[in-house]
Amino acid sequence: MFITDTGIIKFSLILLGTLYIFLSLLLLVFNHASATGLTFDIVSLGAMPDEKTDTDVSSVLQTAWAKACNSSQPATIYIPKGIFYVRNVSFNGPCKNNAITVLIDGTLVASSDIQVLAKTKSWIEFSHIDGLSITGGIIDGQGTALWNCKHLGKSCPIGATSLQINDAQNLNITGLSSINSQMFNIVVYRCQNVNMTRVNVSAAGDSPNTDGIHVQQSSNVTILNSSISNGDDCISIGPGTSNLWMESITCGPGHGISIGSLGMETEEDGVHNVTVKSSIFTGTQNGVRIKSWGRPSNGSATKVYFQHIIMDNVKNPIIIDQNYCPHLKDCPGQASGVKVSEVTYEDIKGTSATEIAINFDCSPTNHCTGLSLKDINLTYENHIAKASCKNAEGTTSGVVEPSSCLA
Repeated sequence: MFITDTGIIKFSLILLGTLYIFLSLLLLVFNHASATGLTFDIVSLGAMPDEKTDTDVSSVLQTAWAKACNSSQPATIYIPKGIFYVRNVSFNGPCKNNAITVLIDGTLVASSDIQVLAKTKSWIEFSHIDGLSITGGIIDGQGTALWNCKHLGKSCPIGATSLQINDAQNLNITGLSSINSQMFNIVVYRCQNVNMTRVNVSAAGDSPNTDGIHVQQSSNVTILNSSISNGDDCISIGPGTSNLWMESITCGPGHGISIGSLGMETEEDGVHNVTVKSSIFTGTQNGVRIKSWGRPSNGSATKVYFQHIIMDNVKNPIIIDQNYCPHLKDCPGQASGVKVSEVTYEDIKGTSATEIAINFDCSPTNHCTGLSLKDINLTYENHIAKASCKNAEGTTSGVVEPSSCLA
């Protein structure tokens, strides 16, 4: 049997075509693997979900983190469905890649023994990381025993923050639920470019110091579509925060959204460009609040915007308190040095649980200036509420009820 030159050429072309297709598929698979990176399943690494005994999986999480952080490819730490008991754990960078995802389908649970976290400030902590994503899942701080200890006036540990993130950038937290934290639920400290979406926080209404989300010394932070119910501020904003955007927040019970406390230190970075928009406050102690210690400080809060907000039975819907002095310690009789200026309140409506719905209690030596009230309608027991102003200067526009008392 003879094969012509034409046949040889056709056969060679078919072979080359087949080889090309094979190599293309191989390259596609390789590129897909490179794009998705590596996944480290903590169960595959030895963690056991256990609903009955306190089986600590901290060491397995540390092993998974070491592998993910040392990978030059994007990496995922996967926590599957189940309950995983965790003592305090710290995840530190910098890492060899800037795309680490902690994907949680299960629940991480702290010890119910209040002494286990007594010597640590944070239960779960991430530091010095670029490109961290935390997605889904539940973290349960089991803080009930500590809250009860504090309510009884016993000698108790201070308590631990459930999730603290320090010195990070390009951070994404999506769909995470934090429940029953001993102290603060989530703290963002010295971070840049942070996006938090669909974060849910739940703690008892009388749980002490269980701030939902605390942001401090951080810039370019957004918090969206989140629900927070606890025993302290739903969101608290500390010194050195700038370009913070909060939208579609459901708050209550709790103490509202607070800028401050500011002015605790004599030398302190200011708060600048903060927006709260399209949010609902239900049964909270405060609505939108700015508070500063009554003592000398070079702190400030400027360019703050509260817009399109509904108040439902809120004790202090709109409040500036520059005479904050808990336990009357280190501040009686002193004037706040914090400068509050350019604060806009627009389209805020609903009901106040007290007669005074607008309360501007500003510093006698540093008046609040540039306050703006626009389209306000707050009632108390089916009547227009009242406003109280001390050392507060600004303007009104549109219909403002209660009537403005701004100088």
